[in-house]
Amino acid sequence: MKIHILRSFDFSILLVALGYYLSAEIGFFLAYDNTSLLPVWPSAGVALALVILYGRRVWPGIAIGSLIIIVKSYWFSSIDSVQLLMLVISIITSSVIIEAISGELLFRKLVKGSSPFTKAIHAFHFVFIALVISWISTGGSILALRFAGVITSEDWVSMLFMLWTRNVVGIVLFAPIMIVVPTVRFKRPDLRKVAEAALFITGCAGVYLLLNLEPLQHIAPYSMAFVAIPFLLWLAFRFMGVSAILGYMAVALVFVYFTSKQTGPFYLPDLSHDSILLLQVYVFVISVSTLVLSSAVQERQQAQEDLKKFSENLEAMVLERTKALEDEIQTRKNAQQKLQLTNEELLKRNTELDNFVYSVSHDLRAPIASILGLINLAKSDKGQNLKNIYLDMMEKSARQQDYFIKEILDQSRNSRLEVKREPVDFESLIHEAFDQLDYSNLSGNKVEKLISVDQPKPFYSDKWRLKVILNNVISNSIRYKNGKDPVIKVNACIDRDMVKLSIEDNGKGIDKKHLSNLGKMFYRATDEGAGSGLGLYIVKETIQKLQGSMAIESQEGHGTTVKFEIPEVLV
Repeated sequence: MKIHILRSFDFSILLVALGYYLSAEIGFFLAYDNTSLLPVWPSAGVALALVILYGRRVWPGIAIGSLIIIVKSYWFSSIDSVQLLMLVISIITSSVIIEAISGELLFRKLVKGSSPFTKAIHAFHFVFIALVISWISTGGSILALRFAGVITSEDWVSMLFMLWTRNVVGIVLFAPIMIVVPTVRFKRPDLRKVAEAALFITGCAGVYLLLNLEPLQHIAPYSMAFVAIPFLLWLAFRFMGVSAILGYMAVALVFVYFTSKQTGPFYLPDLSHDSILLLQVYVFVISVSTLVLSSAVQERQQAQEDLKKFSENLEAMVLERTKALEDEIQTRKNAQQKLQLTNEELLKRNTELDNFVYSVSHDLRAPIASILGLINLAKSDKGQNLKNIYLDMMEKSARQQDYFIKEILDQSRNSRLEVKREPVDFESLIHEAFDQLDYSNLSGNKVEKLISVDQPKPFYSDKWRLKVILNNVISNSIRYKNGKDPVIKVNACIDRDMVKLSIEDNGKGIDKKHLSNLGKMFYRATDEGAGSGLGLYIVKETIQKLQGSMAIESQEGHGTTVKFEIPEVLV
């Protein structure tokens, strides 16, 4: 309920009326003793500030406060006619309201933004507003009082200027602090600012004590007005905003007070009007100078902060753009490398395809031509003695062609099929490979198999591809025996997630000049035997599929050792 009352429209009007009245009492308090001369009219500044803060809707509060003050004015009882008195009151009150509303309109138009007096142009616009709108209430008051005969035709010009100057000073002194305070966001003061504030206070106290020394006492009242200026500049440069405004308000009100008590540097005996004018000029000059300087310093500080923020943002943008360019360059490099690898792979595949077409057409036709020749020989031979020899030779050619076709199928399956993950028992897998290759030992020689398997845990890989590797390498060991019974040693050892596999034979071996070319499509290290040159190529391609490695060690006449390292296929 209490919060609702505080926020109500009626309460705002009462608050404005009270503020206007109390500020007028301050003006009366600062009036010259035993006179009606007011050096400053705070109500003009308070009315403008309240309309700017609360909006034009609170004009009734200004009207109420103005009516109360008019009743206390020195000329109120000098007007006998009630009608004339009401007309005068209406003109003066209306002019006061129009002045405040006009000032608010100009302020909204010229001093834009939520933080006034943060730019030098704001201060100049505000001073311009004060100088212009002060003529409204001044003109209305002089017009009404002159019409009522309160002031004579000889006094109205001087009265006009006096009322205008006091209104200007009242606006410049009291309006800025009321406008700025609601926009202030209080921050925790840092140690440097506290120390500087203490130094400022100490400096003020030191200057005051110095001017009170006996040799300087006769000039102290006249020098105070000038000594205050450096301290106001200090406030404007170092503290700015509210501190600077409070500073020049305090100095101005002190000198207004002492002048009203007929003392101080601005008091001129027997020249009351000149004394007030001199005081008003001083107050106006220090107020405007401090306000403009404080706004300019804030503007410069804000520009520095904006420039710093812009530099940080620019640096961040440069870093971001640089990173984007680096990523783009890296992407292009990766694409270029990928394209290069693709081109190399295409060239390789084209070369292999050419070789494949040639070799397949040759190797597929050769056994067929051999079989057809043997059939013709068998038909032309009338006896039965050579028939079995011809059949054996035809069988050999058919087996050769069958083996070659099997190699082609293995290569096709290896390139097309994805790698499977299945448990592998190397002991049974190696024996199965030997069993399938018994037909290769066509000479009838006995193959001595030495198998060693160290498999302490399950191993998962592609069983079919492992079998292709074993079949091709073991068949080469059998095919290229060295005139004696072949001895083939197969060792398999599971080490962590890797199988180390080696196949060693006592065959003919391979000349060193051929080792670097082994694994190329259709490459034969020797013309002996029935090999197609596809076996080790298939082994090499299969190893790549399994992401493993292969190494061949051989010495001509002393056998060959082929070693593999194949990682386990992960899930």
